Amino acid sequence: MFILICMLLGISFTVWFTLLLVFIIVPAIFGVSFGIRRLYMKSLIKLFEWATLRMERGAKEKNQHLYKPNSNGIIAKEPVSLEQEIHEMRRGGAEPEFDMSDIFYFCRRGVESIVDDEVTKRFTAEELESWNLLTRSNYNFHHISTRLTALWGVGVLIRYGFLLPLRVTLAFTGVGLLVVLTSIVGLFPNGRMKNYLSDKVHLMCYRICVRSLTAIITYHDSENKPKNGGICVANHTSPIDVIILASDGCYAMVGQVHGGLMGVIQRAMVKACPHIWFERSEVKDRHLVAKRLSDHVADTSKLPILIFPEGTCINNTSVMMFKKGSFEIGCTVYPVAIKYDPRFGDAFWNSSTFGMVNYLLHMMSSWAIVCSVWYLPPMSRMEGEDAVQFANRVKAAIARKGGLADLLWDGGLKRGKVKEVFKEEQQKLYSKVLVGSSEDRSRS
Repeated sequence: MFILICMLLGISFTVWFTLLLVFIIVPAIFGVSFGIRRLYMKSLIKLFEWATLRMERGAKEKNQHLYKPNSNGIIAKEPVSLEQEIHEMRRGGAEPEFDMSDIFYFCRRGVESIVDDEVTKRFTAEELESWNLLTRSNYNFHHISTRLTALWGVGVLIRYGFLLPLRVTLAFTGVGLLVVLTSIVGLFPNGRMKNYLSDKVHLMCYRICVRSLTAIITYHDSENKPKNGGICVANHTSPIDVIILASDGCYAMVGQVHGGLMGVIQRAMVKACPHIWFERSEVKDRHLVAKRLSDHVADTSKLPILIFPEGTCINNTSVMMFKKGSFEIGCTVYPVAIKYDPRFGDAFWNSSTFGMVNYLLHMMSSWAIVCSVWYLPPMSRMEGEDAVQFANRVKAAIARKGGLADLLWDGGLKRGKVKEVFKEEQQKLYSKVLVGSSEDRSRS
């Protein structure tokens, strides 16, 4: 009996590994696809549409109302300056001095900010208008239909019983191959052969890791892909942004030195390719960071640097302030816009709520990761343009292409308080209203 069980386990393992090798690992090595993931995505879309219809019918039968996001009743207004709004409130005939009615402007803006805060809601999961068989936007509808509840249960079995073990196996395979093969490539002398092997190894391993998430990625405008001697900047939603981009091209990564498994991966990768890792004590030294980045891009034989200037993960509904450091170097910048489809799984990593292991478990137990990547034309700093203006111009281009909101706020507000400089800016604007412009004072 024991021998029979061992034989069955051996056969099962052989069949499992053969299927992985033939349908996933080998296609990843050669960068081809059988179209199975696309077919899987189309099937999911039809299933979601059917489930949503059933949910709406069930809600009507029970005389309930489905929760619709963004239904707070606030009517969006075109943004206008503080000076213009106060001028309108004073009915246009007031002198440049304090008026009691000015208080109402600040009260109204304060209430609007509390009711519809455009910053903190960027650090929570994006809301869905339809059900994706993962979670429900309103817990009142957990038992709206027996058929839907049964379908949800089948989905749990599929995701945790089949997809999760498959994806974990692929993830370990991809990461294991990355560590082993980059260590071997690192033994070669520097030259074209080493660079060629390093590129092939990185692409193969990242493509296997992408398949461990059942990631379905559509790349647009590939003629604008980043080239050596430049910096690639992209909006940041998740740690998997790295493998999403690196499965279509090779990049030099930038980051802090870690310990544990991440440290093992970093040490192996840097043997095959000149990635830029900083010690914890070096991260805050802006001049040292800028010098190492400048030295890297000055060598056109080295891969383009991949940087996420927001410095934190945003929920893929907007692009927040870009840190100016990577725009001070004076090299060509290659903007990239990444937009995820939240219907199949939420890619946003809220590091304040989930640790890395819990987040990866959440990702690997979702239906799929579907996203679009746009390579924008290269951009350079214009004459008379400072680093902040250049960063804002690049950010606006990424937001426009990805269909994201362009916000001026710092993503660091996720964990910190509003900087005094923002408060002072509002005070300066109001002081202009009180004392009048320089032209008005000269006339008087």
